[in-house]
Amino acid sequence: MEMSSKVLLTQVTQFWNLLDDLAESDPEGYEKFIQQQLKEGKQLYAAPEPQLCLQTKILKPKEKILFINLCKWKRIPAPQSTAHPVPLSVGKPEDMTETSDAYTIIDVAYNPDVLQVAEKDQMKKSQLIQMTMKCIEEQLQFTLSHSYHITNFRIKGSIQRMKQNLMGIQADSTDLREKMKKELTLEQIKSTTVNNPDHFSQLLLPKDQVSGKAKCLIEEISSSEIQVEMKIPVYELKIVQDQNEKPLKIELKVELPGINSVSLCDLNVSEDDLLIEVSRKYRLHLNLPEAIDTEMTTAKFIKEKSTLIITMPLV
Repeated sequence: MEMSSKVLLTQVTQFWNLLDDLAESDPEGYEKFIQQQLKEGKQLYAAPEPQLCLQTKILKPKEKILFINLCKWKRIPAPQSTAHPVPLSVGKPEDMTETSDAYTIIDVAYNPDVLQVAEKDQMKKSQLIQMTMKCIEEQLQFTLSHSYHITNFRIKGSIQRMKQNLMGIQADSTDLREKMKKELTLEQIKSTTVNNPDHFSQLLLPKDQVSGKAKCLIEEISSSEIQVEMKIPVYELKIVQDQNEKPLKIELKVELPGINSVSLCDLNVSEDDLLIEVSRKYRLHLNLPEAIDTEMTTAKFIKEKSTLIITMPLV
């Protein structure tokens, strides 16, 4: 025990000597190093913040409503480039009950820059959401519904619960004090787990290619699937009213150039949203302005115009 204390004291002395040498030989470099450590320390202990919340369904192993909280977290590294996987952290699913409603919450965190880019581009946002759901399916062995909608609240459940869920998973990260227990070099001091993406799961967004050394969580996705970019088709949505201006139904016309058969169209409709996926070429997800009667909803495909028309009576 006494020997261990002496060794530790020697290593701590080496550490401070390195800093003293750096301060004397390169004051500017010393200042930058200290500022970098303070900055990375803030990142390491920064808490995740809610960005948006998705509502969908778990179909298997047991059908249940699912809320996915997408959070921004400075502790998650940004992708090295557009050709590299996107690091993320997936929290443990938590089953909740409110009065008679039972549902599950899953918290998912990304680097803030990733979510900022997605917010500015609807296609990238849609791709990120799709791949997030695929990641959850792979990691947690769930089967999720393809239909989802973005809620009007940013987080389901309390912020404190979300922080505990996500931050508890990463509680084993190495900090500067742990590094002091090892024989140190200046390069070792400068390295921190904040900049190491291998500590986090990663997913590959469409259009990106991964080098042989890159780690991708969703390995089952074929290269052809990764390369496909599903476009948002041109569409027109209108609410049909009666003579008294009472809303009767919603009519949606979707133009699908290159599609000549209704069998290629996959349509999912709920009371408040709609999802159309067509032959891996088009994808359209809409939050509906009024609640509709799903049982009375009809769809027809006009082959000559490659147009899908959906009529949705209101409840």
